[in-house]
Amino acid sequence: MDKNQFAPTPPMGWNSYDYYDTTVTEEQVKANADYMAAHLKEYGWEYVVVDIQWYANDAGTRRNEYQYIPFGDQEMDVYGRFLPSPRRFPSSAGGRGFGPLAEYIHSLGLKFGIHIMRGIPRRAAHLHCPIEGYDATADQAADPSSICGWNPDMYGVRAVPAGQAYYDSLFRLYADWGVDFIKCDDICDSWMYRQVPFSGWEETRMIQRAIQKAGRPIVLSLSPGPAQIQRAWEYGKYANMWRITDDFWDNWDLLKAMFARCELWQDHGKQGCYPDCDMLPLGRIGKGFGTERNTRFTPDEQKTMLSLWCMFGSPLMLGAELTLLDNWTLSLLQNRDILALLGENRRRSQIRRNDGCAVWKNRDEKTKEVCVALFNLEDRAQTVSVDVGELEEGYEDDRILVLTELWEKQESRQQGHIAAEVPAHGAKVFRIRA
Repeated sequence: MDKNQFAPTPPMGWNSYDYYDTTVTEEQVKANADYMAAHLKEYGWEYVVVDIQWYANDAGTRRNEYQYIPFGDQEMDVYGRFLPSPRRFPSSAGGRGFGPLAEYIHSLGLKFGIHIMRGIPRRAAHLHCPIEGYDATADQAADPSSICGWNPDMYGVRAVPAGQAYYDSLFRLYADWGVDFIKCDDICDSWMYRQVPFSGWEETRMIQRAIQKAGRPIVLSLSPGPAQIQRAWEYGKYANMWRITDDFWDNWDLLKAMFARCELWQDHGKQGCYPDCDMLPLGRIGKGFGTERNTRFTPDEQKTMLSLWCMFGSPLMLGAELTLLDNWTLSLLQNRDILALLGENRRRSQIRRNDGCAVWKNRDEKTKEVCVALFNLEDRAQTVSVDVGELEEGYEDDRILVLTELWEKQESRQQGHIAAEVPAHGAKVFRIRA
């Protein structure tokens, strides 16, 4: 199977983390899936992803002390593989795992995903659990010298036959469940291993081999970031998407900094392989963290975020509780013209960036349609412009261009340049007809 065909366009969906942290339940996942199927599926949103610690029966019960309880109450099978908590995911009881929930998601015409941590459960290694289908035990696969700096659940997996056999058994299980998407954490980058080799690089290769053996198309997403630009070729060879930032939240400074990250990574995406700007903190977020709120992004900043992600070609993963979306936010997520920027055959590039503004171009190589985004990075409204010669599309300076602004659906005609008054922290996106 060619992994580049698993996601011919940047994946779009919902992830439980920004609202629920570690505490999401089966009922809540189904409610969000139902909403997506009813209101967003026809616009391209299709993945429903259960984020971190779905195997923890006690997740969130000591949130004032720990985000991830050390050696907590975790569900695990005899082969050292985590299973969904039956307290939170009742349909998983009796060893059925995520199979019933995945079947429900698929019945809606959607796809199902889960979060995992790189490595093998520490409990599995300590208990010398057998590796399913292989004559070895978990301690022989585990690398206790390779750990995560912020989550205590796992040891790394050594690049030995027992280690590959463990990953093979894990992805056979996920394929049996019907998993379509894996977000693997503590693998894209690690702040702990700067002066010594990081086993995550080899574990990425092991996971990709396991996916190929499992015989089911599974999109592989690597977290956290920031991804290392010198390893761009490696991310693209073994994964479908990789985080170019640490966790992204509703803060203007983080959004403004994303322009530099996109500039750095603009030449490293291709069909099936996408630099990832992280989740979209829109709508209601933060409940599991004890800070439930509406996004702190202003309406103009929300348009800027979506415009940049789509012009750049990042995957789109919603962090909101979908059932609480207001009509205005929903309208952003149903804008077909903006979402079309993620389509196949798109060539994306930054035209200009400075402290005050940025300009991006998105060109459909098949239809030759060109879209231009003008971003205002200032704290006050200003005019942002670009000369047609900068677009390198062969437009004559005296030709009148017919422009349609894709957020407001307003048409205008301009000659020699594209210019607009853009609100503070805002964006205007134009489709050009020459």
